[in-house]
Amino acid sequence: MPRRRARTIIITGASAGAGRAIAKRFGEAGDRVGLLARDEEALRGVQRELQGRFAHAEYEAVDVADAPALFEAAERLEQRLGPVDIWINDAMETVFSTVADITPEEFHRVTEVTYLGFVHGTMAALRSMRRRGEGRIIQIGSALAYRGIPLQAAYCGAKHAIRGFTDSLRAELMHERSRITLCMVDLPAVNTPQFDWARAHLAHTPRPMGRPVEPEVIADAVHRVADGDFREYWIGWPTLLTILGNAVAPALLDRYLAAKAIAGQQTDVPLVPDRPDNLDQPVTRLHRTRGSFSQGAAQQAMLIPGDVARAATVAIGAAIFFALGATMSRRWR
Repeated sequence: MPRRRARTIIITGASAGAGRAIAKRFGEAGDRVGLLARDEEALRGVQRELQGRFAHAEYEAVDVADAPALFEAAERLEQRLGPVDIWINDAMETVFSTVADITPEEFHRVTEVTYLGFVHGTMAALRSMRRRGEGRIIQIGSALAYRGIPLQAAYCGAKHAIRGFTDSLRAELMHERSRITLCMVDLPAVNTPQFDWARAHLAHTPRPMGRPVEPEVIADAVHRVADGDFREYWIGWPTLLTILGNAVAPALLDRYLAAKAIAGQQTDVPLVPDRPDNLDQPVTRLHRTRGSFSQGAAQQAMLIPGDVARAATVAIGAAIFFALGATMSRRWR
């Protein structure tokens, strides 16, 4: 079987967590990897890791909220790595806080990184891909793009916005008959350093809601999605149940999350007042792939095309409906 040609992969948020794991996965597969994030020292560490595995990796330290700087960084990476085949938007920030306690400035910062950072990254990708008329853009989304939860209103709002933006652009590209494709990959809770360095206005330190998966699980899924054909993929049962459950019974989820999600996103460890956070500047020493919740974290998760899951749900629902109708009809004869 002939070896697939090396591709140029650009990843935002590549210095830690899922982005770092994704960079390693593509590098190990023989692709050329471009790394984008704010912290130059952390990026240099990722580059060394990839070079140690004989992968070609280049980096640019840039804040994705700064569109002109991001466009220039992308062009420099393209000059060193070649035309962009796949662009993966993963950079994010969050603040764990009730809406009553978060400041407008904090809300703005989360939005400009987590939402506008994806917009800027997508625009940078299109600048390269339109010249050749092909490429693939992968948006790292979340089950929270469908269902907002307490304590993360800014992050959930940004993820909802990414979905709307992506759907609009996808329709435009289809109208143009472009070969550039867009895909969203919606994640469950993931064991990344975000819980160790996110700003928080809480009594206790943040934790993932439910059982998280390891970042390497996400990386393997995204590597498969790069060659996929569907518009959207969901990773893990929690993502599927959250998205479909919200479509069917949003009011029930309101009550469940009101009762469970405040305590469910906090550990028993009190939050120290001067804890370093990454909202305005990186926390270099905490840049790594995994966070602090590996104990009990899942090492695998199924990858489900969203359209297939929706179709299967409709088919099962219809079958149940007709079965119940047939049963009632026999009873009334």
